[in-house]
Amino acid sequence: MPRLTADLVQQAPGFINPVRDRQLDLRGKMIPAIENLGATQDQYDTIDFSDNEIEKLENFPLLPRLQSIYLNNNHISKITPGISDSLPKLDTLILTNNRLVNLHDIDPLAEISTLRTLSLIDNVIQKKPHYRLYVIHKLPLLRLLDFKKIKAKERAESVKMFGPVNLPKKKKGKLQKQIEQQAKTFTPGVSEKAEIKRVVTETPADQLAIKVAIENAKTMEEVQRVERMIKAGKTQEDTAMADT
Repeated sequence: MPRLTADLVQQAPGFINPVRDRQLDLRGKMIPAIENLGATQDQYDTIDFSDNEIEKLENFPLLPRLQSIYLNNNHISKITPGISDSLPKLDTLILTNNRLVNLHDIDPLAEISTLRTLSLIDNVIQKKPHYRLYVIHKLPLLRLLDFKKIKAKERAESVKMFGPVNLPKKKKGKLQKQIEQQAKTFTPGVSEKAEIKRVVTETPADQLAIKVAIENAKTMEEVQRVERMIKAGKTQEDTAMADT
C-alpha cells in the first residue's frame, strides 16, 4: 500500500485556492496514514487529504501555519489526543464520510481552541442521540457544525443537557459567563429572533461573516471566502458588493 513519503509530499501539487490560501493537494493517493508532513516545511494554509484510506487523525508535526484540513472520504475512526499541540491555528476540519462512531470519539478536538468549522456529515456519530448538542458542548467556540450555523438556543440547550461549558483557559471568564447565563434564561418556544444573539463571536465583523456565509454560501470555498474578507478588514458594503 502506498505511503505518504517525504518525496510524495514534495512532489504533490501546491496552488493558491479560491480563498487565496496556499493549498497542498494529496487527494486520492491511497494513503493509509498521516506521516512525513515535516516535508511541507509549514508552507501551506490548507492540506487536502480527501479520497484516501487514512484511519487515524494523528502524527502531525508542528505546523503553525496550517488552518484547514480536508479529510473527506477516508476511514478515520480515531482522533489522537494532543493534536492541538501540533496545529495551533487549525480553524477548519472537514471529516465528511469517515468512520467516527461514538460521541466521545470527538473529545480530543476540544483541545483545539481555534477550531471554528467542523463537518462530521456521513459518520455514524451523526446518528447518535443528542449528537449536535454534545458536539456544541464539547466545542463551545465552534461556529459551524456540518455547515450549519450554531444557534444561541442550541448553546443554551447543550448547557442544560450536559452542564457548564469547559472553555480553554484563554477564553474563560466573561465569555463562559455569557454562555451559562444564556442557558439560564433560555425558554423553549421563544422565537428564534429573540434568541439569536451570539455569545461566542468576538466582534460584529465575525457576526457578519457567519451570517453572510450561512445565508449565501453553497460550498465550503464560499464560506471561507467571506470569512477571509472579514478577517482582511473588508466592510459590510465590500462584502455585499462581492456577493452581487
